[in-house]
Amino acid sequence: MSTRELIDRRPVIERVLVLHPARAHAPLSSRSPQSRLEEAVGLARALDLELAGADIVPLREAVPATLFGRGKVAEIGERGQALEADVIVIDDALTPVQQRNLEKAWDLKVIDRTGLILEIFARRARTREGKLQVELARLAYERSRLVRTWTHLERQRGGFGVMGGPGETQIETDRRLIAEKITRLKSQLVEVRRTRGLHRDARKRTPFPTIALVGYTNAGKSTLFNRLTAGGVLAKDMLFATLDPTLRELKLPGGRPAILSDTVGFISDLPHELVESFRATLEEVSTADLVLHVRDVADPDTDAQSRDVSVVLERLNKDLSPTGLSIEDRTIEVWNKIDLLDPDDREVWEMKAERRSGVGPKAVAVSAETGDGCDALLQLISERIDTSAAVDAVLTANDGEALAWLYRNGRVLARSDDESGDVRVTVRLEPQALGRFERLYPSTLREAD
Repeated sequence: MSTRELIDRRPVIERVLVLHPARAHAPLSSRSPQSRLEEAVGLARALDLELAGADIVPLREAVPATLFGRGKVAEIGERGQALEADVIVIDDALTPVQQRNLEKAWDLKVIDRTGLILEIFARRARTREGKLQVELARLAYERSRLVRTWTHLERQRGGFGVMGGPGETQIETDRRLIAEKITRLKSQLVEVRRTRGLHRDARKRTPFPTIALVGYTNAGKSTLFNRLTAGGVLAKDMLFATLDPTLRELKLPGGRPAILSDTVGFISDLPHELVESFRATLEEVSTADLVLHVRDVADPDTDAQSRDVSVVLERLNKDLSPTGLSIEDRTIEVWNKIDLLDPDDREVWEMKAERRSGVGPKAVAVSAETGDGCDALLQLISERIDTSAAVDAVLTANDGEALAWLYRNGRVLARSDDESGDVRVTVRLEPQALGRFERLYPSTLREAD
């Protein structure tokens, strides 16, 4: 490859103007326009775009053709030119007509909130299912627009697109190619999901309980995941740093193992095209024995973020856990980032966590960054998922394999060896593990005293 070709392939950093339309009749429970603008800026930075400016734009009434009124459209266009912006991001859902009209009016690329999140997902997906689902979501989004939505970012992403190139713009060709691609992706997804279902069924047959981390994006789930498991997953101060569920073994107090799953973060106003992209995460949550809802209590909008997550989790209440408990019944709230609070606020959150009982999930105040409160969290997890029974096993000297199995799959509480070589073990076993032990190694078992 020539030097010129290498130069041409370098990422192009584009300047972006981020706008949040502050609707006059927004619900009282919604977040402040400033916090929504800051989140939109975070989404733009997650794509390595250079921030040229960020503004809140009052919106009394949406105009069907351009969202904003004629005067405001002209004003924004002048600001974009003055800032030498290459892209304008609208933190709202634009119709295809609105997007096209604004691009013509401003002579700049326009991306709405849906397109921005889709692009982040396209870059971050790592598993085969994640990539297929994001591409399917992107095609559903593009189909209504019949344009190459991310032509301006092709050089950054290295040709992730679906069609031959920017010059292929005939509507009939677009429709045919998109329809064919959607059909192929759906058939591939069926097979990938069948395989994942088999893996999940295999995990259910193990004696280990499963725990799922959920929360708003950038709440610190991956940092907590690494703190508890030494998992080594990407943990950055960045929106949607994690997209694909990651599983690691977790050691609970007393040595009992569990499976911990780090999942994609939720976000307010999640584009409907991406709902299916959360399928892997939602299935991990709906089948988990315990759910840890991680909250960033240092964020002023932590309550609003918690409501956004709860909206998604409530949809899962139809999918009950194997124990028949709803999502809320098997949730622990993890109030994270207490290290970022001043001493007085930190004390308030810690006291609220200690006093929470009866109504709503239990809560633990922690700092995943420093480890404060993590021991208390592990202890609460252990108490919540402990359905084991203590039993006595009397094994002969020839039962070494069975003894090793008990150490691997249970918690040995006591052991004594007599002169004949027999070993008496008191061990805690989950019902599933107990049944398997009885099948594999027929021995004399009884409830421990």
